[in-house]
This record gives sequence, structure tokens and C-alpha cells, in this order.
Amino acid sequence: MPELPEVETTRRGIAPYIEGQEITEVRVRQPRLRVPVPDDLAERLVGARVGELARRAKYLQIPLATADGSATLLWHLGMSGSLRIARLGDLPKKHDHVDVVTASGYVLRYHDPRRFGFVDWQQGDGSRDTRLAHLGPEPLSDAFNGQWLYRLSRNKRVAVKPFLMDNRVVVGAGNIYAAEALFMAGIDPRRAAGRISRARYDALAAAVKEVLAAAITQGGTTLRDFVSGQGEPGYFAQRLNVYGRHGQPCLRCGSELKRITLGQRASVFCPGCQR
Repeated sequence: MPELPEVETTRRGIAPYIEGQEITEVRVRQPRLRVPVPDDLAERLVGARVGELARRAKYLQIPLATADGSATLLWHLGMSGSLRIARLGDLPKKHDHVDVVTASGYVLRYHDPRRFGFVDWQQGDGSRDTRLAHLGPEPLSDAFNGQWLYRLSRNKRVAVKPFLMDNRVVVGAGNIYAAEALFMAGIDPRRAAGRISRARYDALAAAVKEVLAAAITQGGTTLRDFVSGQGEPGYFAQRLNVYGRHGQPCLRCGSELKRITLGQRASVFCPGCQR
């Protein structure tokens, strides 16, 4: 599943091609996504002008200036979706479900083999959407820090890795990046969230910021289904320390990396470095 760095990479990749552009056509080849494509999507979008793209957690927000006022496209990539930039006349491939055509000749093309993603239209800025209402802070913002983690974790018996992956605690710390951040901070993913000190949480918050910033810089993590807005894969997978490396030696201490299950998700850690 594309995580926050992949979605941020997508936002940065497609923004220069569609920001400020007028939408001239919308083509929906497959409306049956996780949330059905609105029947009037083309009617509402044609003639609108695209504003500055934003991201909230793993949702892309595309603001629009329409004849009826402001509106927002809320786009989620699901498990296998991607947004690419094509040129007018480029033939669609299998699983290319939605095209948003701009006056400049660039096409924002949504590809999703599993159809678990969605695109939804909303009046206004979309900030009141119930899907966004209970999300925690952005991990690269000042609102996310060790004090925040420490306060929310008190008396929590849940293991620290599922705690960190809870979107009400912080958005974007999915399985890959939670595993990497816990390794960098030297914290055993099985440890109860409520039994971790403030100093440890300071280190963990800093590690989350570092690992996500590095992933964004390198273009996201190379997974089977993810590509950026220009169709280029991410390259952060070349730097993974623990995720997907169970049974291999730790790059830091040489201990064999172990795989366990936490919160119904596989987790890899180093028993030597993560105490």
C-alpha cells in the first residue's frame, strides 16, 4: 500500500503539470472504485481551474475554482493506485480508470488494478470531511514530537508499533516506516507503549521525521505497485534496515533479524539493537 512518502512524492510529481490549469474534459472508464465515482464528476469539473495541491495523511487534496465557488477533489490511492501525468493522445492502459484533461494538453491519469482507491468531489475546501476529522498530526509538523507521543501513550498496554501506526496518534507511520523508525530509535516493537520513557519518545519522534523525510527525498519506497507521477519508481527500498529483511544480518550489529506479528501485521526487528 502506498504510504505517506509515496503520496507526497506523487503530489510533488504531478503538481507542476496541473496547478493553475483549466480542466477541459473528464473521462471515467471504470466508475466502480472503492467509493463509486460521482455520476456528475465531469459536469462539475469541466471549466474549473486547479489550485495548489495539498496532502492530508495519505489523501491528496486538489482544490478547484469553479463557477459555483470553491471545491476539492479528494483522491486516495488505495492499495495499488497511482496518479501519472500523460499527454493528450497517449493511449490508456488496462486499469487506467479516470482521466482529468487540462487545457495545456496534460492528463492526470488514475491507474488502479485493485480498484481500492477513490476520487470524490466536495464543495469547499474539504476540511470537514469525516474521513479527515479524526486524524492525528502530520509527522513532519511541529505538532508531532516526543511530548505528544509520551502524553498519548500513558497507561497504554498496546505494543508501541501498533500505537505508532494508529492514525489518531500520527498519520503516515505505516508498517514500513514504523519498523524503520523503531530500529533507528533502538526500541523493541513489542514493548508496551505506556512503558516507554519521554526521552525514548523524543528519539522515536525524531526517527519518524528522519525516515519519512529521507523516503520523500528519495522518491518513496519501491513496492510492486507504486510509481510516482511520472511513472518512476521510488528508491528508498535500497536503504531499508529491517523491513523485509527477516533472517538476514542486522546492518548495524550483525544479529539475525527476527520477524513477529503485531496487530495482525508482520514486523521485523533486531533483537540486538532494539532492547
